[in-house]
Parts: sequence; C-alpha cells; structure tokens
Amino acid sequence: MLMMFLWILVLIVAAVAEAVTTALVSVWFCVGAFAAAIAAAFDAPLIIQLLVFVSVSIAALLLTKPIIKKFMPQSAYVFTNGENDVGRTAYVVEEIDGAKGTGRVKLGDVDWGARSEDGSVIKVGTAVIITGKGAATLSVREAH
Repeated sequence: MLMMFLWILVLIVAAVAEAVTTALVSVWFCVGAFAAAIAAAFDAPLIIQLLVFVSVSIAALLLTKPIIKKFMPQSAYVFTNGENDVGRTAYVVEEIDGAKGTGRVKLGDVDWGARSEDGSVIKVGTAVIITGKGAATLSVREAH
C-alpha cells in the first residue's frame, strides 16, 4: 500500500511541475506514475512497478507526440526576449569606447553594458538603435 501512495505522490509532483511550466515536460510521467500505482495496488514487485512506470511514460510520449505536434506553433524559430529588443532605441549614459572598454546605455529602466557595432565612439546622451544582444551587453549603432 505504501508504494501505491508513493506513486500517487510522484503523480502529484509531476502534475504540479507540468502546471507550473506549461511546457509539456512531465505530463507523461503522470500517466506512468498512475500505471505504476495500479501495479503497486496489485502488489507487483518494485522492479515491475519501475518497468511499468518507465514503459508507460515512454509509450504515452510516443503516442501523444504526433497529436501534440499538430497543436503546437509551427514556427521554426522561437524569439527570445533579447531579440525583441533589437531595433529598439536606447540612450548612452556612459561613453561607448571599445578602446577604453567603456560604454553603457539605458533601455527603458534597465542599464546595460554596450559596444558599438562598428567600433566607433558614441557620446553620452546619444540615441542608439540596438542591433544585437549578448548575455549582458548590447550591440548598438547611432540612431539617425
């Protein structure tokens, strides 16, 4: 009986993880845990319960993947938040000078490290267009 409750706990944890992520990462484990709980209710040995969990989870994934694929967006490329900033205007708050290793811009309420895309020096107060985004640095060019 204890194993059945443990499998139900696995099911609940997987369901909560699925609800939190909404990315279809653990829904198949819910199905597998449910099947393993049924096996545990019939006093199946632990190895059988584990095999049921793994095989049912894999089967659920393989059977539902083609169906889910039909409902998922067909875009080949998913934009990140950084790419959404490309083309936006920011303002230089610290002179951008690659030779000195300086440069900061303000984009909305956020202060970013910046470098000019062509290596030019850009003065404080200048409006710039974001042309790219690294981990913590924006690539910019002067807005004309």
